[in-house]
Amino acid sequence: MDYQSNRIGQIPPYLFAEINKKKAELVKSGVDVIDLGIGDPDLPTPQHIVDKLVEEMQDSSNFKYPSFIGCAEFREAVADFYARQYQVNLDPETEVLALIGSKEGIAHLIPTLIDPGDYVLIPDPSYPVYKMATLLANGQYYHMPLLKENNFEPDFSLIPDEIIEQAKLMFLNYPGNPTAATVDIEFFQNAISFARQRNIPIAHDSAYNMVTFGEYKAPSILEVEGAKEVAVEFGSLSKTYNMTGWRIGYVVGNKQIIKALSVLKSNMDTGQFTPIQKAAAFALNSDQSCVSNHNAIYEERLNVVLDGLKAIGIKVDRPKGSFFIWAPVPKGYTSAEFVTNVLEQTGVILTPGSAFGPSGEGYFRLSLSVPNARLFEAINRIKQKLQISVN
Repeated sequence: MDYQSNRIGQIPPYLFAEINKKKAELVKSGVDVIDLGIGDPDLPTPQHIVDKLVEEMQDSSNFKYPSFIGCAEFREAVADFYARQYQVNLDPETEVLALIGSKEGIAHLIPTLIDPGDYVLIPDPSYPVYKMATLLANGQYYHMPLLKENNFEPDFSLIPDEIIEQAKLMFLNYPGNPTAATVDIEFFQNAISFARQRNIPIAHDSAYNMVTFGEYKAPSILEVEGAKEVAVEFGSLSKTYNMTGWRIGYVVGNKQIIKALSVLKSNMDTGQFTPIQKAAAFALNSDQSCVSNHNAIYEERLNVVLDGLKAIGIKVDRPKGSFFIWAPVPKGYTSAEFVTNVLEQTGVILTPGSAFGPSGEGYFRLSLSVPNARLFEAINRIKQKLQISVN
């Protein structure tokens, strides 16, 4: 007897769950696996944030059901962060909503805004949750190709009118996953203009907003005049403060969208554990030198990988943000063939670009989430085992 619904039947296994399964099999067989596939920071959460969590755990009043919208301290801290970082004013009561990680909020936003059969405009390639959550909501999706020659930005003029008429939501994501692409404020101005003309709300996934290199500072879509009329922005403390397992994020912007999402969430969950929210508020309000220190480490790793890939004939444009490298596969391989070859011959896990959408074919994604020594080892293994094929 098959007890699953039809909608579950059309969802393939989650990409990174499959990667973890394969990794466990290799480790069990004795392979020294170097996992560059999943973007899970190896650096620890800064100690002052951990200490704040421990402090809040001593207060028994924090053990009650948390607020559906998030505790006041966290929502106010998010608003203060936006004022400092972007000069964007937010009302913490109506324009900020706490999330159990941004992934949860993104997945819940889709059934909040679409009905069965409606379209969601999704970057291609992109974070798989956009597509999968659309299918789970019995919606349809339209891929907006992200091409290198267009700076991995969607061309809104290429979206067919019949799709636009049925679209109820658009996703954007910069700094991008998996492409590591970055944009300036002019791109967001064009996106907001398009959204307002076509009456399509935008959800900007800004999970990597603070992981940037050099002089580049990632803009917020809410910096654009009129953005709050049509846009919300998702943020996460996962990558900024290495808090992936804490599961704490937020959504800010259009108050009608946030109110609708809060209605769905209040019927689906009871919010994140209050001590975690208060520690997250402390993270946003306290000394931010830990962020720049971590970014310096990621930039060192970036240099190691870029030099190593260049040495084996794979040229990559230097990214300004995220801790991913989006690289072309060598000639003669598909994305899946290349990463399978690398895995089987070297024990190094990469992610095929095709897993993120059709336009990801021809690329692979590499994460900077292991120390320099392991990155050196991974590149050397690939160079030694695949030297003939790569060259």
